[in-house]
This record gives sequence, structure tokens and C-alpha cells, in this order.
Amino acid sequence: MESRSSQATNVIRFPGARSSANPSRDQRSLMDAVYTAGSLPIAASDRATKIMATRLTIFGFVVIDELQADGTVRRLRPSEAVHTSMACPWRVSKPSSRYRLDEEWPETDRELFAALQA
Repeated sequence: MESRSSQATNVIRFPGARSSANPSRDQRSLMDAVYTAGSLPIAASDRATKIMATRLTIFGFVVIDELQADGTVRRLRPSEAVHTSMACPWRVSKPSSRYRLDEEWPETDRELFAALQA
């Protein structure tokens, strides 16, 4: 006669404690950190965090400002953030509103939001 355990499982727990959420590893933690602090600086060489911030800006959860060498700040559109180099640091911030039209945007981009202004 065969004896079976009352709880069959195929989950194997790895030894050691689970690591806590870290903004550099987790999109949700990054977004929470930005929303809590208002903005979060990202080093120029931090590729992983920049990729996560780019994903969040595509969905409108955050906005990205690129800090230029001369100290000026330039807001990046999602399409620009995807192709931005690692030369400049970023500041990731909570958006001021869901839909923000910028006068510096090309006319083709502003036309996308024309129905929302009515």
C-alpha cells in the first residue's frame, strides 16, 4: 500500500530571505518611489532603471527630464526616451496631469490630442 502526503506540491523554496523591493529592479517600486518623493534622479549609466522608466513613461505613469551638461532640463517624449543615450542623467517625475500638451511639441504630436481639448 502506498502512502501519500496530504499536501502535494511542486514548489521548491530557494534558501535565504527574499530580497525587498528595490527601485532599480522593479517597475512598481520605481513608480512608488517617484510618487512618494515627487521626483527621482537616475544616473547617466544606470541602464536598467532608465529602461524601466521608459516603460512607465510610455503608459503615462511618469515623465522623464534629461539633465543636459549645461544644467538645462529637457522633457523627453516616450519615443525619445527609448533612443536616448547614456550620456546624460535623468530626473523621473510624477506627471502633473494625465494629458499635458506642450507648446514645444511638433504639430503632428499635438494633433493626437485634439479631440481631448474639445
